[in-house]
Amino acid sequence: MYRYDEFDAKFVRERVAQFRYQVERRLAGELTEDEFKPLRLMNGLYLQLHAYMLRIAIPYGTLSARQLRKLAHIARKYDKGYGHFTTRQNLQFNWIRLVDVPDLLAELAEVEMHCLQTSGNCIRNVTADHFAGAAADEIEDPRPLAEIIRQWSTLHPEFTYLPRKFKIAVGGAAHDRAALKFHDMAVEIVRNEAGETGYRVHAGGGMGRTPHVGHVVGEFVARADILAFLEAVMRVYNQSGRRDNIYKARIKILVAALGADEMKAQIAREFDEIKKAGTLAVPQAELDRIAAYFAPPAFEDLPDDEPTSLDPTFANWLRQNVSPHRKPGYAIATISLKPIGGVPGDAGHGQMDAVAGLMDEFGLAEIRVSHEQNLVLPHVRKKDLPAIYKKLKALQLATPNAGLITDIIACPGLDYCDLANARSIPVAQDLARRFADLSRQHDIGELKIKISGCINACGHHHAGHIGILGVDKKGVEYYQLQLGGSGAEDASIGDIMGPGFPAGEIGGAVERVIDAYLELREGNERFLDTYRRVGMEPFKNVAYGEQMYAAH
Repeated sequence: MYRYDEFDAKFVRERVAQFRYQVERRLAGELTEDEFKPLRLMNGLYLQLHAYMLRIAIPYGTLSARQLRKLAHIARKYDKGYGHFTTRQNLQFNWIRLVDVPDLLAELAEVEMHCLQTSGNCIRNVTADHFAGAAADEIEDPRPLAEIIRQWSTLHPEFTYLPRKFKIAVGGAAHDRAALKFHDMAVEIVRNEAGETGYRVHAGGGMGRTPHVGHVVGEFVARADILAFLEAVMRVYNQSGRRDNIYKARIKILVAALGADEMKAQIAREFDEIKKAGTLAVPQAELDRIAAYFAPPAFEDLPDDEPTSLDPTFANWLRQNVSPHRKPGYAIATISLKPIGGVPGDAGHGQMDAVAGLMDEFGLAEIRVSHEQNLVLPHVRKKDLPAIYKKLKALQLATPNAGLITDIIACPGLDYCDLANARSIPVAQDLARRFADLSRQHDIGELKIKISGCINACGHHHAGHIGILGVDKKGVEYYQLQLGGSGAEDASIGDIMGPGFPAGEIGGAVERVIDAYLELREGNERFLDTYRRVGMEPFKNVAYGEQMYAAH
């Protein structure tokens, strides 16, 4: 994984010292909250319902054991003993005291971590496929490019004060595990007919109150030209994006207003100008230097035998949480942070410490944070899987539900967030308990439930096979159902079913929708396939029930 050089390390330390002085001034009353707000946001610090929340950047979702141990230490020392992993491959601590933040940031700097560009109207933490460098279907590891983008975008003088926040993702496989088409801009590694590797660039995706699927604005960008092309996209957005209305400031609104063709034409003009200047051509030597940090581990030549265990529950975990690796004898193991009845994405300090110890014991150099709020061990010897499973099971981290109905994405909702209209966590917990039976989960098959506590869509409900949006109706929590969304390569925005359900009825409505799917499906159809075939009406009828449906 990438290691900061002395310039990076010095810069992060200096930033900590600057913010320490700003915090001291705020605590002394020399800065008002309005004056302090832009300063804290530039350091990833939010003021939430009950306390400050600190968002820590995990570029392209990659952590070392040393870094994971530091996060566990911070959870113990500065928070309430746990952290929350997000869909943006970040970690959030929700109970931070302002007086402690400078010391906390200094401790993060010791392990090459920080909170820069996790908030504010800038280019945010760059995300990537959590199976990067390991997936059997991968064209190329996307993390070297993600690191190049991170370096290019960090405190870029032209893009520090954008019209609105800007999110970039990179994927290197045919199967999209990074929700590329729902990002402001995304880079997809592709091959052309000649077998050459290049980049397909998408722009204008996003969720929130006006969800959009991104458009292809660059079909095949050459390797040496990628930064110039990305800068061209950013220039068009920075120059023409709206700054008069926060709800219309994202690039998705600009693309919709201009039209995809005009957007592409403006990008092409900027790209030509940048190319003529020759300032952003990435030297091959620099590409090679950064790529060397992401060289695969020294894989052993191992038999590709399937592992066995005397533990009868191991087979379920192997079936659901273990994915094919590009190297025979190896596997990718997903650590579910979705125990039945637990809080999706939460990990305790003891769990983080123990997983770091497990990494050391089995020679695992890195761990990943997934888009689904889980953790991933990307390079596991198959022969080690039974022992790893045993240790994860003891830590309550071996729930065999990756990709199943209980592998629910949920934002913190009204339990923490001052923007939320409704709670998300209790809904996720209720649904997980309703579908806890593993044989029932297997019968249902792949089904992605995503829950947001407000229209900002941090739980990605628009892209859920079943999406749930919490809304406020005169101080009472209601929940809208959306069906048919997808954040994969077949990206789509879910359709709103109709009026919201009271908090006590949303779980039953989802159960009725699932029961209808099991009756309607043909062959091995996923829920998403069945919905796309039959449409909303059969599900709407059963979700509301005859009496409630008539009332609405």
